[in-house]
Amino acid sequence: MRLPRMISVTLAGAAVLLPMAACSSEEPAAGQAPQAATAAPSDEPEESAPAHPFTGKPYDTLKPVLAVKIENTAAGKPQLGLKSADIVYVEQVEAGLTRLMAIFSSQLPAKVGPVRSARVSDLHIAPMFGKPAFSYSGAQTKMLPLIAEASLWDVGDTRNPGAYYREPGRFAPYNLFATTKQLLAKAPKASKAHDIGFTFGEAPEGGVERKSYTVRWPAARFTFAWNEQRKLWMIWQDGKKDMAAEGGQLGAPTIVVQYTKTERSQFHDKNQSYTPLVHTTGKGSAIVLRDGKAFKARWERESEDSGTTFTTESGEPMNFAPGQVWVALASRKPVIP
Repeated sequence: MRLPRMISVTLAGAAVLLPMAACSSEEPAAGQAPQAATAAPSDEPEESAPAHPFTGKPYDTLKPVLAVKIENTAAGKPQLGLKSADIVYVEQVEAGLTRLMAIFSSQLPAKVGPVRSARVSDLHIAPMFGKPAFSYSGAQTKMLPLIAEASLWDVGDTRNPGAYYREPGRFAPYNLFATTKQLLAKAPKASKAHDIGFTFGEAPEGGVERKSYTVRWPAARFTFAWNEQRKLWMIWQDGKKDMAAEGGQLGAPTIVVQYTKTERSQFHDKNQSYTPLVHTTGKGSAIVLRDGKAFKARWERESEDSGTTFTTESGEPMNFAPGQVWVALASRKPVIP
């Protein structure tokens, strides 16, 4: 599948004229020549910087991709490092709860966590990023062969224990954090950021003004509320502000609600609660929140090693606002498979 080109961000701007300092006479000061009242137009072409494929912001170099599985219940909050993520995926897990997969590349926080165990849906998302470094804390025994075969570099706590530590003041298993530089040091060949199908730029025509939008899972609820001053969708979970360990409430300029098929996988916990398998290949509908509006969209991902494209109802690229993107993988009707 041919993926759309990312939209470049123009950096060149109009020349700014500085007023000449006032003097006691109309004559220029000694040794100085009068300044021209207007600036001559420049014949030099405008310079443009490439847009990062994950955020649409200018970048100097493309860096390796690190994916981290992060706890998302009250016991594990506030989370550390999410503010620096390029993309945050919300995935359903057992009992109708959710867990996060945070994608880092353009920025790298020093530490991240709480790091939690992997799920089968992660292995289907990872190939979109090539072969990223994948940080997690354990997995079901039956899943370990699948992780070994997956398109990722395993830098989990078993393979790379030196990168993990227990955060004081928190209780297990919600106190396991990781040092990101040590994670990437164990995956020197991790894929660098590349085009994954996202496009950034001006919003399309239309859309419906929304002050907030709520997405539900069987045992979790996210509400995204538009903050005009900050130009962000501020995030609430289960009726409470979603705060960051670094301080402040989490928020992003673009929220994607990607409606997917969720079914029972072959894996379950000791209570016979089955792990959902969230399908991220194929096609379906979506709601894209940006600029205080909700836009109906379509998504498509032909195969696991290809990106996900988002288009408007008329088939044009559904541009995201530059900055962090949250992708909520949800079913139209919440279901525990």
